[in-house]
Amino acid sequence: MKKITMSDIARIAGVSKATVSMVLNKKDENISEETKNRILNIAKEMNYIPNSVARSLSTKKSSTIGIIVPDITNPYFSEVSRAVEDSANIFGYNVILCNSDNETEKEEKYVELLISKLVDGVIFAVGGHNTRGIELLQENSIPFVLLDRHVEGFENLYGVYCENQLGVVQGVEYLYENGKRNIVFVKGPGDIEIAKQRLSGYKLTMEKYGIYNENFVYESDFTMQGGKNVTEKIINEIEKIDAIFYSNDAMAVGGMKVLLRNGYKVPDDISIMGFDNIQISEFVEPELTTIGQPIYEMGRESCRLLIDIINNVDVEKKEIYFKPQLIKRGTA
Repeated sequence: MKKITMSDIARIAGVSKATVSMVLNKKDENISEETKNRILNIAKEMNYIPNSVARSLSTKKSSTIGIIVPDITNPYFSEVSRAVEDSANIFGYNVILCNSDNETEKEEKYVELLISKLVDGVIFAVGGHNTRGIELLQENSIPFVLLDRHVEGFENLYGVYCENQLGVVQGVEYLYENGKRNIVFVKGPGDIEIAKQRLSGYKLTMEKYGIYNENFVYESDFTMQGGKNVTEKIINEIEKIDAIFYSNDAMAVGGMKVLLRNGYKVPDDISIMGFDNIQISEFVEPELTTIGQPIYEMGRESCRLLIDIINNVDVEKKEIYFKPQLIKRGTA
């Protein structure tokens, strides 16, 4: 079946191809309403879909941005991606979503793919130390904004972040005020900057009260399964535990399942603290006490910042930080 073109629409409408192009590209100020409506109705009836690649080549704009996240199954990144998509639609942009599975090689492939698709910019939540992905964006002059995660060696880049260390300090202080002293901390993967920041907050506060014990620090990945695995290890290795502070809510949910199945009462026997305030934290029982990030606002702000950069708008701050908030619920 023959693909419908602007020439076909122009022939049926009895106008020039240039007139059709102006109407479909919304550059139709000097064209009558009658002609505009006739062209738009014909295009709709014929199921005309414009060639966005050809238009991108001529205008140097695709009205498309990419977002690369490390793990779309993590509700944090699902929520932040939704915020980016909602905001992009308001600004008239489409979104290509890429999931890297925390793999550097996949991140690089997705960066190359987005560049080849002529995206106008990229929001990049880096899985680890992927300097090559950032270098590719810089070498190809693609505007980008880092979201959630810094990358060592690449300072002074555009980015939207949460004050991770401050959030953990708030959480440990709350646990301490409630009489908890044997507080286990589950950090995230060691090569991720936010994991280091959150561990720093824990260590800083525990040392302040003279109760830091490096044997109470465990590592896992930011998944529910990771939370389950590390919690099984914790309860087998440590006799007395007052609280477990997980570096994200997904780990905390997985860990709670292990504790409850092993006869622990939460929070009577062990208090639980998470980080993120993903939606599921309100639906587990007991509801999860956590350090809340303004997830939707961070995604929305990263999109606004990127589009400002694309449009050469003067930006006051290259790095935007959001403050976390202690959310008191039933597990601590």
